[in-house]
Amino acid sequence: MNPTSQTYTDPIRIGMIVPSSNVTMEQELPCLFKAREDLLPERFSFHSSRVRMKRVDPKELLAMNAQADRAALELADASIDIALYACLVAIMVEGPGAHRRSEARLKKTLEEAGIAAPVLTSAGALVDTLHDLNAGRIGLIAPYLPALTDKVCVYLQQEGLEVVSAQSLSVADNAAVGRLNPEHLLQLLDNIPHSVDTIVLSACVQMPSLAVLAEAERRTGIRVITAASATVFQALKKLGLTPGIHQYGALLNGSACAELLISSTN
Repeated sequence: MNPTSQTYTDPIRIGMIVPSSNVTMEQELPCLFKAREDLLPERFSFHSSRVRMKRVDPKELLAMNAQADRAALELADASIDIALYACLVAIMVEGPGAHRRSEARLKKTLEEAGIAAPVLTSAGALVDTLHDLNAGRIGLIAPYLPALTDKVCVYLQQEGLEVVSAQSLSVADNAAVGRLNPEHLLQLLDNIPHSVDTIVLSACVQMPSLAVLAEAERRTGIRVITAASATVFQALKKLGLTPGIHQYGALLNGSACAELLISSTN
């Protein structure tokens, strides 16, 4: 076939601001978007800019956030269609409402560079998804030291969400977080009270969880989401697209409060 005769549609360009030690985001997010490509026509490409962070502590997290505008400018040069800042706790350590301030600032940075693209933080994605699901009692697993997990719980509570169970894996080295075995998360499910209605299996886009997300939901019979699945779900909403991803749990296949979730995209 003559290449010039083919119909070609540019893929939707997903810009990602990635902590320098994070490797999981660039595996799990493309995997989720590509699973959608198996059934639906839209295509996606992925473009990253890195911000330095090796140890998950408040000092390094705040220093990393200060680099986010530079990273957004680099992504603007790639004419992205959406920008995702994927470090949940880094935003939350800045205090109440930080995800809104961060998203507004980065959106302005893109606009000043001539790019009118929505901006989403994984912190904001988690908050918004829990609200979309009308989450009542939440069980949460995080890789962080307990003091940082506490900040995540307080942040969610300040957003009107109730965390009744939180487990910390106490891993401060972010590279080590990326090497955690996701199968271990299934063992931790036994520690979550049966009274919860939503489980956040991984409150961190660096802690691998995608391989066991659907199994966790099957075992518990409870809605299970992760920072990564929430980020993809909210990104699709901002792009005006339905989820349509069938092998990674109820949220992304559209069956978790389906009518509410679909109507919120219109």
